[in-house]
Amino acid sequence: MRFEEEALLHADPQRVWEVLTDWERQASWMPDVAWIRVVGSERELGADLEVRTKVFGIPLATDRVRVSAWEPRQLLAIDHVGVVVGVGEWLLEATEGGTRFTWSETFRMPPPLLGDLALWLYSPFQRFMLRRSIRNLRRLVETPSA
Repeated sequence: MRFEEEALLHADPQRVWEVLTDWERQASWMPDVAWIRVVGSERELGADLEVRTKVFGIPLATDRVRVSAWEPRQLLAIDHVGVVVGVGEWLLEATEGGTRFTWSETFRMPPPLLGDLALWLYSPFQRFMLRRSIRNLRRLVETPSA
């Protein structure tokens, strides 16, 4: 199942990148994340992260993700390697007046047919969570830093 959302953020790519890559802070703007922990010392390309994911607002699963692309201020991609498998990607493009931000996720969940059905049933909520996350991200990056 594939999801994609796009937004124009009125902040430069450097500011957006700083917020995106502050792993421990992501739960503050992603409503479907309870917490994120970096596993090991790597925080960039190759970093392994544990993500406690909320399903319908309830922290139910701790998943693993691995940073598979790291191009500062342009591209960050992760591989979902836990219960849910797939790829997530954040693309940043400098524009006049800010950053075009594109978030795409491609998920699979075993077992094949049952997992596909579960993702299909959950997809309206997942799209809502992506949009809400982007609204929260917008609020963070467009607010001047103290």
